[in-house]
Amino acid sequence: MNKKLEVLTSLDATDLAVLEQLQADASLSNQDLAARVHVSPPTCLRRVKRLHEAGLIERQVAILSPDRLAALLGHGLQAVVEITLERQGNQEQEAFETRVAADEAVQQCYRVSPGPDFILIVQAADMPGYLALAQRLFTSDANVRNVKAFFSLRRAKFQPRVALKKAG
Repeated sequence: MNKKLEVLTSLDATDLAVLEQLQADASLSNQDLAARVHVSPPTCLRRVKRLHEAGLIERQVAILSPDRLAALLGHGLQAVVEITLERQGNQEQEAFETRVAADEAVQQCYRVSPGPDFILIVQAADMPGYLALAQRLFTSDANVRNVKAFFSLRRAKFQPRVALKKAG
């Protein structure tokens, strides 16, 4: 059996507890994580390694505070952008998705239905920066039919967690 498939079909309560703890604080030491999920440190380390190898843990990152960084870097602009394509064939959608996903200003990219074809979360330093982004990603693409941008005034919640149902 494929090792990734084996892991994906064999999550138990301990695996789910490990994932929950890492979602809350990925900087936990292996010792602390093991204590929180009630397993030995070597067992914990093996489980985390297995979850990484299976692709269930994509990567570990630091989540920065934009409000605290604003004093040093400025607030910048964050926008939610709806994109509708002229032609919605799979090839056209793949091409657009590949192009925008490669751009550093695009933080998130979703294909959606119904309504627009894509929702993007983008960040720019200022309005001229957003205009350059719009030209680069939208205006220059003949297949982009409609762009609707909503600029964020305040982030009320940001919780990058996946809900995990408890094994029973």
